[in-house]
Amino acid sequence: MTEERPERPAEVDGTAHLFSALGKQIKVLRENAVMSQRELGIAAHCGEDLISSMERGVRTPQPDFLVRADELLGAGGVLRAAVEDVREAQKKARTRHPEWYRDYAKLEAEAIELHDYSNQVVHGLLQTEDYARAIFSQRRPLLDGETIEKRVADRLARQQMFERWPAPTCSFILEEAAIQRPIGGPAVHEAQLQQLLRIGRLRTVELQIMPTDREEHPNVDGVFTLLTAKARQQVAYTEVQGYPRLITDTEEVRLITARYGILRSQALNARETLSLIEKMLGER
Repeated sequence: MTEERPERPAEVDGTAHLFSALGKQIKVLRENAVMSQRELGIAAHCGEDLISSMERGVRTPQPDFLVRADELLGAGGVLRAAVEDVREAQKKARTRHPEWYRDYAKLEAEAIELHDYSNQVVHGLLQTEDYARAIFSQRRPLLDGETIEKRVADRLARQQMFERWPAPTCSFILEEAAIQRPIGGPAVHEAQLQQLLRIGRLRTVELQIMPTDREEHPNVDGVFTLLTAKARQQVAYTEVQGYPRLITDTEEVRLITARYGILRSQALNARETLSLIEKMLGER
């Protein structure tokens, strides 16, 4: 069953084909240079999983990566020549999200601050490809395969905000139950925990876990995200059962911000959070 909300697939403007073609070129150049994905990732200052995702066309090669990779792989300017096309494609790609989600997606892409509270699953910006695919595959009513893959690609593309510089200031509070739930099975769960460790160690990210055994909780009204885009006031975004709401009223945003502050004070701090995740991985 296809999703009922209006879509504008990336294929309409050709961006998906561009990213797919670039990914194939990167793979061929890397193999010709006799480099593994891990070796290229280390040399280009990014993760092996990012290299894999770019080669498969599900992540967009950033312009600065193309410049570095062109030299590292001896591409002779082939990758560097695509930089301007990628910049134009990225502008068009912002329209790939569903109509109901685009206002938020645009703000997220421009965010200088992002603070999120999640209680059921790991936030989309923190998800691995396989975890995201499991989420969309399990959604009811069922989505068709093409829609699932498009949604996975779009979700991973949003994670490029961690690669920008200056990077936005981000903090995430996850309920302990969200990281305990083995969505997708043991292997997917383990990789997702490793992903949380990696992102949680970034200088620009503060990751906190809200323990299940806390006797007090300031927010039982559901998930929310606080966003501040450049030259704009802070807004809040919530979504319940597929119904989104972008909150711009100053007083409502203030109340949600106050709740978030209390949540942060009651959750494990960043160091305790990473230790908890490491312990979970050690017990597997």
